[in-house]
Amino acid sequence: MNARLLPLLATLGIFLLAYFVAWTQFPNILSTRVVGNLLTDNAFLGIAAVGMTIVILSGGIDLSIGSVIAFSGVFIAVMLRDTGLHPLVVFAMLLVLTTAFGAAMGGLIHVLEMPPFIVTLAGMFLARGLAYVLSIDSVPIDHPFYAAMQKTYWLMPGKGRLTLIGGLMLLTFLAGTLLVHRTRFGARVFALGGGVHTARLMGVPVGRTTIAIYALSGLLAGLSGIVFSIYTSAGYSLATVGVELD
Repeated sequence: MNARLLPLLATLGIFLLAYFVAWTQFPNILSTRVVGNLLTDNAFLGIAAVGMTIVILSGGIDLSIGSVIAFSGVFIAVMLRDTGLHPLVVFAMLLVLTTAFGAAMGGLIHVLEMPPFIVTLAGMFLARGLAYVLSIDSVPIDHPFYAAMQKTYWLMPGKGRLTLIGGLMLLTFLAGTLLVHRTRFGARVFALGGGVHTARLMGVPVGRTTIAIYALSGLLAGLSGIVFSIYTSAGYSLATVGVELD
């Protein structure tokens, strides 16, 4: 057996065991309705986890994710409230901001040779502070496009609903898997996780790869913020505190 499959198989085994224990107490947990609800309720967390996984594989950590998600929700809510921009335009602006934010942290980590824990901890406070600057109150989102996205779903057998955000999480899982295991970037991530000096001797462009890793984490944190705003129909600066540890 390929040793690289062992963590995946162990995770799958623990998940199935936990699901079996839950099924003995609550038989309906096997219904597609419950499965659909689990995907919908945890979509934002799953998307952020893909970015965090890639960061951890590289030997780093990104503590700013929860704050970036909160900032994203407040940014979207305030922009939709105060401007006439379409949500898709606001989403694009947000993803550019969060990607640049992540890239900046990656640049600091590489250029100043600072521990990722310190840099991303500062990023966590900065992103949360920016959310407070935009609004300290919960800002509701009332837009027809949001209503349409919330009503978009695929009716699974058993009348379970695979919502738009649940499907987006599954697509993000698939994209993350292919990126890590089937691309040159993924190979560089694993090499960097084995040690910076070793990766440099292997010819890995350490600086460019580090910046790309944290930029990707910022991108997925922003996407997670979009999904969270669709899920809650609001932006709140105190939302998702501690999500980076989840």
